[in-house]
This record gives sequence, C-alpha cells and structure tokens, in this order.
Amino acid sequence: MNSTGDDLTMLGTASGSTGARGREDAPWPDRSHLGGGRYRLDEVVASGGAAVVWRAFDEHLARPVAVKLLHPHHAGDATVVERFQREARAAAGLSHPNVVRIYDTGREDGIVWLVMELVEGPSLRDVLLRREPLDPVVVGALGEQIARALAAAHAQGIVHRDIKPANVLIADDGTVKVTDFGIAKAL
Repeated sequence: MNSTGDDLTMLGTASGSTGARGREDAPWPDRSHLGGGRYRLDEVVASGGAAVVWRAFDEHLARPVAVKLLHPHHAGDATVVERFQREARAAAGLSHPNVVRIYDTGREDGIVWLVMELVEGPSLRDVLLRREPLDPVVVGALGEQIARALAAAHAQGIVHRDIKPANVLIADDGTVKVTDFGIAKAL
C-alpha cells in the first residue's frame, strides 16, 4: 500500500471517535432482534435526528451488519417514512466500493428499518473533531474516494444532497464509504 493508503488506514483505525458511535445504551427498541429474528441488535454506533444505527448481526447469513432504525416519533409521519424508504431504494441500486451497501429494509411493529453494510471505523466528522490537521495528501485521497462515490451515484441518476463529514465513513482499511442517501433525489 502506498503512503496515502497507509495514512487513510491510520485514520480508519485511530481511536478517539466522538458522538454516539460506540455508545452501548439505547432507549429503544425494547427487543433484541428485528426481521422475524433475522437481525440481532448488539449496540448503538450512531444516532441522529431521524434515526439510530445499531451494530447488528444477520443470523441467516452469519455476518455483521448495521441496522438503521427510524426514530419512533417519525414512524407515523408518511413523509419521513417515504424519505427513509427512498434512501433504501436509492442506495440499494448503487454498487460501488465507496458507497455503503444496502441489504434489506422493513417495517415491524411500528419500527421502520434498513439493513446495510457495517463499516468498522470512524466518520470523517469524528476524525475532524480530533482537531489534528490532516495532511494535504490524505485530504486529496479522501476527496478522490468521495468523488468516485458521487460519480457512481450520478451515473445512476442519483444526487446525494447531504454530503457532510458525518455521512463519510472511513473503514479500518482506509476505504472511504459514503452513506445516508436519505434526501437523495433522482435526476
């Protein structure tokens, strides 16, 4: 791996993430599984205004996944649910190494959820909050991978519309993954 790749790997494996990533407490749901028992919810890894993301395990395929749960107060709002489902449809149609893959979606007992690739590593937001300056070569490598993800989305007629550091994940191997197509718009 070249020095740029090595630098990105260090970003992905460095400790010190902030925010909800890694938080173990969660007020809901009061269950351990979703999808008829298929997805075991293990711990909260991120939380935002509309949803909570859990580290989970797909019992059928024996692999770790992330499960994004729409907050209960949004589950009855048809507009928010449609936007959430649009995210699932938009991202599920993308197959690119720099886009988080969507595996499944569903609704169960008033809980609206989607299952996606679990990216082990911090968000770009977490990295930037460390207040350590990033080497310009690393910034260029990050930008190149983000641009590739957006180009793949645009080639499929999708505009992300919410690119920000919290929606850019850096895997432990240094791969950059764009996530959260919740307000994406078809061209």
